[in-house]
Amino acid sequence: MAHNANKEIARLFRLIAMYLRSQDIAFKPQAYERAAQSLDLFDQDVSDMGLRDLEQIPGVGKALALKIQEFAKTRTIKEFEKLKKRFPFDMESLAAVEGIGPKTAYKLYKKLGIKTIQDLRKALTQHAVQSLPGFGEKSERKLFAHLQFSQQANGRFLLGSVYDQAQNIQRLLAGVPGVERLIVAGSIRRMKETVRDMDFLAVSRNPKRLMDACIAMPGVVEVYGAGNTKSSVRLESGIDVDVRAVPEKSWGAALNYFTGSKEHNIALRELAIEKGWKLNEYGLYRRTANGEWRMIAGKTEQELYEKLGLDYIEPEMRENIGELELARTGKLPRLISVSDIKGDLQMHTDWSDGEATIEQMARAAARKGYEYIAITDHTKSLGIARGMDEKTIRRQFAAIDALNKKLQGTIRILKGLEVNILKNGTLDISDAVLAKADFVGASVHSAFAMSERDMTGRIMRAMENRHVHVVFHPTGRLLFERQAYEVDIEELARCAARTHTMLEINAFPNRLDLNDSNIRLAKKHHALFSLGTDSHNARHLDAMLFGAGQARRGWCEKRDVANTHSCSALLALLKQP
Repeated sequence: MAHNANKEIARLFRLIAMYLRSQDIAFKPQAYERAAQSLDLFDQDVSDMGLRDLEQIPGVGKALALKIQEFAKTRTIKEFEKLKKRFPFDMESLAAVEGIGPKTAYKLYKKLGIKTIQDLRKALTQHAVQSLPGFGEKSERKLFAHLQFSQQANGRFLLGSVYDQAQNIQRLLAGVPGVERLIVAGSIRRMKETVRDMDFLAVSRNPKRLMDACIAMPGVVEVYGAGNTKSSVRLESGIDVDVRAVPEKSWGAALNYFTGSKEHNIALRELAIEKGWKLNEYGLYRRTANGEWRMIAGKTEQELYEKLGLDYIEPEMRENIGELELARTGKLPRLISVSDIKGDLQMHTDWSDGEATIEQMARAAARKGYEYIAITDHTKSLGIARGMDEKTIRRQFAAIDALNKKLQGTIRILKGLEVNILKNGTLDISDAVLAKADFVGASVHSAFAMSERDMTGRIMRAMENRHVHVVFHPTGRLLFERQAYEVDIEELARCAARTHTMLEINAFPNRLDLNDSNIRLAKKHHALFSLGTDSHNARHLDAMLFGAGQARRGWCEKRDVANTHSCSALLALLKQP
């Protein structure tokens, strides 16, 4: 888990980069952004580290290491304070709205005096923005829609940004004397892509001691309530934490109730009522001959489902979208597990916009027990990611061949690419070079505003290319940042099945693309999926957990995901016409 100091320094580095970008300053913004990305995932508190150790962090040179030490001493960075004073507008909030970015935020401030999101909303409502150079009535309408979308994120957090923190809290509280069991419940247990809070459930011989430990946790900034069996607090990160203690006999019922979803719980209660029973967070009850309610299940979740005539339903499936019917008829899928994944099929290295070498990524993947990885660096039309041209690709493939000899018996590195799907559906790399790759992913990185029909046709044309094995992040969404472009997933799934092209479930926490509902839709049409972390450094490889969670929410079984195959089986699959 990245510490709060790391997160705050990363935030300031990103803001400095934004201010610099707004002034068309070259190179420096990328340096700050690379360092921020590393700090976000660095699992040691950098405020306690020496200069030499700081310089070992990917993307952190001496100049930025000194700024980290400056923050550790003063809780701010002078360069940031100077920029904030020079540009007195809310860069962070304005630039977070899709369609704005740092340069446009600066233009809105200079031309219209827009300093805040409220100012922006007012200017859009008064149609003042469309008068600016580069804007018009249509772009103003789009900007207003993007503003509405960006504000939907209020009060929610990416699963990937809070998951490690939740695991650390679980370990901390589970170690409190008297605690017999403790688990994170709620939407985190269901692996929902965004969450509002953290729910913990416990059985304890001394629940008051557990509640006292909860309110005394590091990072607590507000205590909403502290009772004998329930505590509620707010952390520095802004997320709320609830801890509840229940009797052992009610553990299963309570865990089921506090895991949710609300809709699934209501359906279970209705099922109990149909039987003349009563279900709540304390247990499942049946009325006796003398009119009293007697508990008949609730110690475990399995017991609860069994009593209701259902097979056990995994937490990720509990959304009341058909899982009860499958559980009643014994047709629940056997969901994929993260341990089924044999390799990672999307990652980037320092050949394009990654931070690590190919060998560093390969060795990190080998330590995770993977049989293989696909190196999928960007290609030439994506200049911002230092995309490779054909000549560079050939050099990289030769380097991978040499590394495979060096690492033989440790891990297999597949020669992969992330090629760009151009506006007309063609690719930015020649077929002659694509034919030399083991694994080709195609993706959209531009012209997002096409109609659904045109975007669907564009992607399908790329899928018809016999060298393309998978469509990466098929809807292009970035959670809290960019809406998915308009595309017909059902048509893509049909095309995928026909052309033997996979659809990716991108595991990176701000993508998780495809989403769960699109996965279920594509699965109905027998599409095959791939899982890739889209890693840009070795620590990102841990994101596979979230991709597997998304696959489980999409009801995927092992057979639905290509990289559950061994390396030899996968290579045979990739060679199918």
